Amino acid sequence: MKTLISGGTVITAIDTVPADVLIDGEIVIAIGEPGSHEWAEEADKIIDATGKYVVPGGIDVHTHMELPFGGTVASDTFESGTRAAAWGGTTTIVDFAVQVKGESLIGGFDAWMAKAEGNCAIDFGFHMIAGDINEQSLADMDVLIERGCTSFKLFMAYPGVFYSDDGEILRAMQKAAETGSLIMMHAENGMAIDVLREQALERGETGPVSHGLTRPPLTESEATHRAIVLAEIAGAPLYVVHMSAKEALAEIIEARDRGLPVFAETCPQYLFLSHEEHVDVPGFEGAKYVASTPLRKRAEGHQDALWMGLATNDLQVVSTDHCPFCIGEHPLLGIQKKLGLSDFTAIPNGIPGVEDRYQLIYHGGVVEGRIDLNRWIDLCATSPAKLFGMYPKKGTIAVGSDADIVVFDPDVEWTMSVTQHHMDVDYSAYEGKDVRGRVETVLLRGKVIVHDRQYLGKKSDGEYLPRELMSVRH
Repeated sequence: MKTLISGGTVITAIDTVPADVLIDGEIVIAIGEPGSHEWAEEADKIIDATGKYVVPGGIDVHTHMELPFGGTVASDTFESGTRAAAWGGTTTIVDFAVQVKGESLIGGFDAWMAKAEGNCAIDFGFHMIAGDINEQSLADMDVLIERGCTSFKLFMAYPGVFYSDDGEILRAMQKAAETGSLIMMHAENGMAIDVLREQALERGETGPVSHGLTRPPLTESEATHRAIVLAEIAGAPLYVVHMSAKEALAEIIEARDRGLPVFAETCPQYLFLSHEEHVDVPGFEGAKYVASTPLRKRAEGHQDALWMGLATNDLQVVSTDHCPFCIGEHPLLGIQKKLGLSDFTAIPNGIPGVEDRYQLIYHGGVVEGRIDLNRWIDLCATSPAKLFGMYPKKGTIAVGSDADIVVFDPDVEWTMSVTQHHMDVDYSAYEGKDVRGRVETVLLRGKVIVHDRQYLGKKSDGEYLPRELMSVRH
């Protein structure tokens, strides 16, 4: 079946051109000047994109579907979470499979594959959380790389759960240098944070506001610096996840200025939300915004610094760290955020957002003048594809690439709300936010799965995506 997307403006990370796109089956086979009668005649289906942007499907390289955490489980399944992602113009996710202490990397990967396979509305891959670095898990990294899992996440936080010490981190980084794989780092000084949390509870400071106050920016920047040093010793590339603090970003900038292969992401919550407006509020409402790393104080300039980092390529990716937990009772999972009603350390960490990213970055970045159209696509699709071994199959519109394409209306204005989204969580982190720009049509490998505010796909549309090694070095 051939599909023609006609009359739109095709936007990639490097081009903005009026063009028609011809698709044969799952693949883009031609891009050319608008109005080709020959293409229209041979097309089985024509999608009119007049006045719209035609952009690559988004790639979210940081999601946590069905993640067990803090006595409960993230409320989005692979089925509901990937369907919501599709509504928001994301056609590929890379989720985190989990190895816990005492179990194997391969066992963790297989467990997550069993959850996802046949239940994803869009294409999916996996990173591997390595929670127990030992000789066997280092050997298992080779097996997972062969299976297309080419990135491994380590934690400097959560002692007793996911935490790795500096020696374990160095060994994993040496293995990454040997294999060409990529180490992703949750960079917070977990040992220091645990002391601060314990002291806050001893003072009777039990509310959500204490979560951020016990994870100050210096705990993020110190860990980021240490991760960079260890990666430099090992000769390995490094990717720091969910950056929120300007001090930590400064460490990334210094390393990149020295030519080191150091990369980093931020997330919409750190660009749009703040400690003062969303966490330091009366009652328990701030629990909606408890995540790690935490939201930072707007008065200290963190949000502005992160936007600047995106504009200057000191930050390369916007992902979501989608990890939703209900503020009320979930019909199947029961109490979630309120597990920490009397103890902030027991609040499950996470904010929903897999459906919101593409539109938010268009509005806050392009509409509000912080980045241009090409940088929007680079951050949300192309750079993630290059860093995580999916380019040019994914992340661009080019002859031979998968026909993962979004028709985006740049002018529609609407208000974000829990009543508008499709994530399985009972609040929106952006409730009441007025934005411009909205996804109109979504194609996954040539199949229309969202069109005209209707979902046309099915839960098994997505396929596992074995990934290559990263294709950029700076």
